[in-house]
Amino acid sequence: MRTDSIPAGAAGVTITGGEVAVVGGSVAGCAAALAAHRAGAGRITVFERAADRLADRGVGLAVHNARYAELAAAGYLDAAMPWVQLTTRRWYVRDGTAPLGRQIGVQPFPFRSYCWGPLWRELRDRLPASVDFRPGVTVHEVTDTADGAILRLGGDTRTDPGPGGEKATETGTGRGTGSTEAGSGTTGAGTGTGRRERFDLIIGADGYRSAVRGAAFPRVRPGYAGYLAWRGALPADRLAALDPAGLPSAPWAEEDCIYGVFPGGHVIIYRIPDGRGGHRVNWALYSAPPPGLALRLDAPTSLPPGTLTDTLLARLTQLAEEQLPPYWGKLLLLTPPQEVFIQPMYDFTAPRYSAGRLVLAGDAATVARPHTGAGAVKALQDAAALEAALRTAPERPGALDAYGTERGATGRAMVELGRRLGRALVQDAPDWRTLDQAGLETVWAAALGSGTFGGRELRG
Repeated sequence: MRTDSIPAGAAGVTITGGEVAVVGGSVAGCAAALAAHRAGAGRITVFERAADRLADRGVGLAVHNARYAELAAAGYLDAAMPWVQLTTRRWYVRDGTAPLGRQIGVQPFPFRSYCWGPLWRELRDRLPASVDFRPGVTVHEVTDTADGAILRLGGDTRTDPGPGGEKATETGTGRGTGSTEAGSGTTGAGTGTGRRERFDLIIGADGYRSAVRGAAFPRVRPGYAGYLAWRGALPADRLAALDPAGLPSAPWAEEDCIYGVFPGGHVIIYRIPDGRGGHRVNWALYSAPPPGLALRLDAPTSLPPGTLTDTLLARLTQLAEEQLPPYWGKLLLLTPPQEVFIQPMYDFTAPRYSAGRLVLAGDAATVARPHTGAGAVKALQDAAALEAALRTAPERPGALDAYGTERGATGRAMVELGRRLGRALVQDAPDWRTLDQAGLETVWAAALGSGTFGGRELRG
């Protein structure tokens, strides 16, 4: 329905019975659509650029136990979603031919791990049938007017469908469209005609190349951090193929998260559910790209599975064989090259998460480096906070503006924490071989500062 009584400006938006668009249909987008539904929206349409099966994407993510409890209470997570309980983080350095390396420290690690695809499916299934979920649709232009917010839509470009997660499945505008993605700095700049649809509120959950953010804050753009993540996953039963000399009979407990650290980088390895009652092994290796890499990284990009270059594969192999302990290095190389993908590190945050009838959530609003352990948490927290704001908007005219301000502060804190952890773990890492438990605790505490690993407490 059309609600002409809704004036422009976040301070005057009332959600009850209104028409809401969610740009982006990944985890953040499904959670945002659920928030709008619970808050009483009349018609909700989700536009997702990717046309393939998001539920098949198998990368991992982790949620701190305390944040899980908050999000479960808010209705965005529950025990029915497949998960693995992690309890312990073990830090290893290479030590000659010792298969696991030398353990330099152990820390508590109270996280639940998830597989992106099954988690997305659970959230997608929670949306009522009345929500119009449209895959394979590109948003070319976003315009906020006095009479409503307008989307100009086109077909599926899929210039970079990516491997999964928000950074890889953003609806956004594909590269080369000439829209806000090209950085024109004008609200809703684009090419071509396309069909237009009007909404009372548009929620941008369209990832780090967000068309909605481009309209609301055209000068905010991701900045390249100077290093990459090689990412992959593999069925846990492949671990049986690893048998370096001297390997203990039980080398790796299910509840352990492994940090393999080396000069200029580190790898994180942990188990995730496969969605069928078994486990997969999820890993991410962070380090600088090889010299002379013929890939533009100053503008947001990624290399999805099947596009790994020979140069990047050689760099991964070198790090695995020369910098990591034998067992962990060989584990990485069990992932077929065509299943490995590259995620360059970017970070940015919008100054606030609301502007008129445009609202941001997830990676569209803030991208912090994954070292924070809170990317998925923040996206779900955004949805819970947005739901609360939309519910109270009729009695509290400034509710959406307050959402934008408060979540913006959270985003800034996350970006700063990610940068500090990036310096400590990759860009200006200590000589890990000289550290013991006490030294490790000192380094970790200094990197955290006043930040919160795993995400801030959800207010309200």
